[in-house]
Amino acid sequence: MTESLFYLFIFLATFQLIVKIVLNYVNLNYVRQRQDSVPADFADKIDLESHKKAATYTIAKMKFNSVSSAWHYAILMFWIAFGGLNMLDQWSRSMGLETTPTALVFVCALALASMVLGLPESIYHTFVLEEKFGFNKTTPKLFVIDKFKELLVSAVIGLPFFYALMKIMQGLGSSWWFFAATFMLGFQFIMLWAYPRFIAPLFNKFSKLEDQHLVEEIEKLLARIDLNFKDYYVMNASIRSSHGNAYFTGFGKNKRIVFFDTLLKTLAPQEIVSVLAHELGHLKRKHILKSMAIMSVFLYIGFYILGVSYESEVFYTAHNVQNQSSYMALILFMYLVPIYTFPMTPVSAWFSRRNEYEADEFAVKNASGQELISALVKMYKDNSSSLTPSPVYSKFYFSHPPAAERVSFIKSQEA
Repeated sequence: MTESLFYLFIFLATFQLIVKIVLNYVNLNYVRQRQDSVPADFADKIDLESHKKAATYTIAKMKFNSVSSAWHYAILMFWIAFGGLNMLDQWSRSMGLETTPTALVFVCALALASMVLGLPESIYHTFVLEEKFGFNKTTPKLFVIDKFKELLVSAVIGLPFFYALMKIMQGLGSSWWFFAATFMLGFQFIMLWAYPRFIAPLFNKFSKLEDQHLVEEIEKLLARIDLNFKDYYVMNASIRSSHGNAYFTGFGKNKRIVFFDTLLKTLAPQEIVSVLAHELGHLKRKHILKSMAIMSVFLYIGFYILGVSYESEVFYTAHNVQNQSSYMALILFMYLVPIYTFPMTPVSAWFSRRNEYEADEFAVKNASGQELISALVKMYKDNSSSLTPSPVYSKFYFSHPPAAERVSFIKSQEA
């Protein structure tokens, strides 16, 4: 049983790597073959030079993604197949501490090691790939400061959270998995409330939207759809990247609309309103509630499986771990879940794309389809998004419909 479970892990992890690399190659090749001509639907809006830049950027990202996937695979093999987690656990235990301090030493060491192992990928992506195509605005100083802030936030929030989970696992009997899942769910709601108020401002500055004309247009939209947002903010995203976006966050009295300053520089007021109408469509169509409900179901299922695995010696020995413990069970499960759920990726992507179509439909009805198309085309161009992704790749991964399909759908809704 132990060997079978070990080889199943090796097979699934390797299968995931092969699928990722093959799909990257398929998309790269598909985009490359279509880089010399702009699709007919966009010929009057996007010039050939911009189209070629988007193709070149996509090809570079696919190559980077393949190397990144292979690097993540190597790290995963080190931690599990070659016993890296067990070696770190034995080192933590050699200090002769009680169970809880040992767990905290182990988790801190693992977090630091993971950050160091992830640095080459992060540095290359920021200062080579994004820099080459003119998107990076992050300075080396800001990069280092961000990493220290991430460590600090992870320590302040993550360690107490991890400690509480261990206490639940150790002290609430065989039904601990139910209480742990409930605790996790409550924690996520707390983070939804706390993130925009306390965490996001550690990394970016948020100022009130001062464009009164835009504010008036936004309030007209909110009145039409019967929503009430008290605050509209502008985030200084341009200190890190030239990519543009907008989103809403929080819940209850703490919900707010946030615009990237890069987006406001690119789009006209009515285009911004249409993009916002799309984002608010997710709220009105209850996509967030539905996603949270589905997530909650899988959360309880996942913790139930962890509850069964926690008591099984095979769960540890099959993954080269010598000693059973609550903290090792949590860490192992965290590494294994993405491997076992990877085949569900296209299902999740399909569900997300369906929601995007519904949000576009909502935006057309409550704002302007033409303005939304105009905004999307500008965003595709400014972000160098490929207009010709591989259908196989997009169906497997894309959370949003490909450009041509999305524009065609919006036109059909407006008609």
